[in-house]
Amino acid sequence: MEAERAGELLERLRAGAAAYACGGRLAALDPLQRHEICTRLVFDRLERKMRLVESLHREAGENWNVTFYLLYFRTLGDRKNQRAYLELARRVPYKAVLRERLASHAVEAMLLGASGLLELYRHDDHTLDLRRAFEHLSAKYEIEPMRPDEWELSGIRPANHPVLRLAQAAAFFGQDEFVMARAMACRTEGDIRQLFCIEAPEYWRTHYVPGAAGDEQPKRLGAFKANIIGINLVAILQFAYGSYTDNESLRESALLLLEKLPAEENRYIFAWRDRGVQAANAFETQALLQLATEYCAPPVETAASAAENVAGQAETSAAGVLRSLWSGSRRGSRAVSASGASCTPRCEECPLGRRILREARALACPPKRRDL
Repeated sequence: MEAERAGELLERLRAGAAAYACGGRLAALDPLQRHEICTRLVFDRLERKMRLVESLHREAGENWNVTFYLLYFRTLGDRKNQRAYLELARRVPYKAVLRERLASHAVEAMLLGASGLLELYRHDDHTLDLRRAFEHLSAKYEIEPMRPDEWELSGIRPANHPVLRLAQAAAFFGQDEFVMARAMACRTEGDIRQLFCIEAPEYWRTHYVPGAAGDEQPKRLGAFKANIIGINLVAILQFAYGSYTDNESLRESALLLLEKLPAEENRYIFAWRDRGVQAANAFETQALLQLATEYCAPPVETAASAAENVAGQAETSAAGVLRSLWSGSRRGSRAVSASGASCTPRCEECPLGRRILREARALACPPKRRDL
């Protein structure tokens, strides 16, 4: 009978998972219990993201500065252009950026020229200069430009357009050859903004795209985007590098940074908010994102994303998580729906789901009274 009741409760949890029906239970937990669950979810999420870092680190020849460079570009744009940004970073080698960073507009010419995006717009004196510079630099560094149709440009806000983001990236890497070291030193939201809220070169004050001048306005990477970079680049890389070098202080700094960055705002967080769960900071929103995307409604994996999205079971011991991050010993798998729909919610594996099931069993079978 107990097993039958547990099975019924599990099915109810699964039925309501897509609507985050368990949100009320999470909101009702006391702060200590909620922090415990969020911590386990954040470690779970860090483990998944660490696999991407590990893959890029191998690709970079175990060079951490190149790893930072690749991950920066993957984080820079919108989700639908992640692959294009990463491909661009692979085509324009970091060593070329370092060598040319002090030459006027050289990094900008390499990034915009290699992106293929200059071909889509009317040319003016600045873009013609960039094209000429790219002809020289592409021959020097054997850079093969991308096709313009490798970028998804529909529905993108002007401030988030890849052309403008690449101009800002050129300014970012031109400012200092030790940008990774500065990122590892970030401890607050102010530190993140000071490092990443960089302004695009002078030409872009009157342009969002090439050849179309408008009102003059500084094109600085905004605080919202800088915070996203802080979450998905700086905190992740601090944790990864700290794990790789066995630097417990740097790992702890990564977690503290997430607690100091503001809560993210996206459709997942809005849905949790509708269920009464108010996230206080990025640490909690990262936990809610992990809960939503890996347990409540785990997505179907594609061949391209499978290596990045293997889900591991949550582990109680933080030290155990840290030991396993680079070993790969705890990699699990997720069932994939042949129909293309989301897979079955993993409520029985979820820290919150397990807690709900455990409490239900305790209520169904209270401890027997002992006669004195």
